[in-house]
Amino acid sequence: MPFANILKQADIFYELTPTQLELVASLCRERRLNTGDVVFEENTPSDELYIIAQGEIEIQVDPSLVGDDTTRPMGPVTIATLRRGQSFGEVALVDQGLRSASAKCAQHGTHLLVIPRDKLMSLCDTYSQLGYRLMRNLAADLAMKIRNTDMRIREELLYGHQRR
Repeated sequence: MPFANILKQADIFYELTPTQLELVASLCRERRLNTGDVVFEENTPSDELYIIAQGEIEIQVDPSLVGDDTTRPMGPVTIATLRRGQSFGEVALVDQGLRSASAKCAQHGTHLLVIPRDKLMSLCDTYSQLGYRLMRNLAADLAMKIRNTDMRIREELLYGHQRR
């Protein structure tokens, strides 16, 4: 499947024209993974955006990296499982900070499109309408993820103590 057709399935490329999708597709490279392969680790530098063309990716956080609570099991906790058409690594487009979670392949034969931040930002600078649409979609995507995280925190605060 051509890269532009895969990108068309991703929410962050919503309402991009076929020409704009082709421009973004020209920046992509492929990455194929098998179960257990690590895409990136939590607290590492970020400079790429990923689109899932096929397969599944688990987003994981390691609670031991932020505290020494020995009452909970240590090691990574899966907070989301992403599938075809979903993107991850978007925060790299905003601030190039350290990764807030790890990404790990959850299904054999997973296929990703990888988009370098610097090339995508250059494209957005050159084609302002493309940049505006992409950043609007990125903001909506991140807002949805923040709301979902907020809901999970509320559930943990309200009901987590009952499980202990």
